[in-house]
Amino acid sequence: MSLSHTAAEYMLSDALLPDPSSSRAKGLRLELPSDRLLKFVTVGLPLFLVSLAFAREFSAGSQISCFSPTNFTGKQSAYTDAACWDSLIHHGFDAEGRAITKSLWALKVFPYSLLVVAVLMYLPYLLWRYAAAPALHCDLLFIIDELDKSYNRSVRLVQHMKKIQQASAEPEQFWEEYERARRERYFEFPLLERYLTCKQHAHALVFIYILRNLLLLLFLAATCLYLVFLHLNIFFQDEFSCSIKTGLLQAEPHIPPLIPCKLVFFSVFQIISLSVGSVYVLLMPVVIYNALQLCQWDKGLLSVYEMLPAFDLLSRRMLTCPLNDLNVILLFLRANISELTSFSRLNAVSALREATANKEDIDTVIDFMTLLAGLETTKPKHQ
Repeated sequence: MSLSHTAAEYMLSDALLPDPSSSRAKGLRLELPSDRLLKFVTVGLPLFLVSLAFAREFSAGSQISCFSPTNFTGKQSAYTDAACWDSLIHHGFDAEGRAITKSLWALKVFPYSLLVVAVLMYLPYLLWRYAAAPALHCDLLFIIDELDKSYNRSVRLVQHMKKIQQASAEPEQFWEEYERARRERYFEFPLLERYLTCKQHAHALVFIYILRNLLLLLFLAATCLYLVFLHLNIFFQDEFSCSIKTGLLQAEPHIPPLIPCKLVFFSVFQIISLSVGSVYVLLMPVVIYNALQLCQWDKGLLSVYEMLPAFDLLSRRMLTCPLNDLNVILLFLRANISELTSFSRLNAVSALREATANKEDIDTVIDFMTLLAGLETTKPKHQ
């Protein structure tokens, strides 16, 4: 055996991918980076700000300060603060002098409403985790495994072709057989290609993904509207007039009809609401962008694998409407590109193919490895 054939054999043996480790199934990412960022911000921000509000409430003590009459004792002043905090009803007069009341109860429940907001923002993630992630995990595991196996099959095929070519007495006959095998698609991988084709006609994953983004967008908009309502109706009034002349105190002559009170935590709630609202408004375009990703194909990954023989999902124009499960799988394959070992090698071959002057001599990875095997000296040039 010549030195060139020996070197080519070693090069082909090194090109084979090792067997996948068992940790691949555990390392798959079932969330896109943008979705993970959205979950962290939309859920974590209100929880963080609410914890700060509760910490201030516990450290500052009373959340209200009422200006009791000077003849009130310390216990009477404490009772006035507690009673006004429990009621949170503003007593005032309209333009015609009629008495009106306005409830400020939303200020008391504002921290707890942010907890509800955090739970609502977590619901789309739960929907994706339990309704789509298990099926997506199986799809990714199978497709990644089959893509790596397809690469290995191509390398082993080249090894076999090299041995046949070395044993062939008539090189022209060998290349005729090779071209006929390519025309009749003997090198195709029907299981993987048909599986990907089948995913074009499925819509379960894309429906759940769009529903997840629509729910998240709905909850973001509802939260912003809720905060706007608070600012327009409540968050401009840090002082109110409280009445404690109820029950047994109603007939007491020394108790004034209205007592002015001031909310100590008012500015803190304003800052919290403005922070949450402004961040949520900025996140809405991100949610819309995530949903619009499905309106176009990510052809970069499959185009690299079209160098494999007879893997022509793109060239046969099988990619039709992008709103299907295959497009979702392609997005998550891109996010799990580190688990796809064969992609980096084929990408390097693709770069070499683009830099080659005679591109017609490198049609597939089989042709490229045929050149590595030293068979190009006997292969006739394309006309």
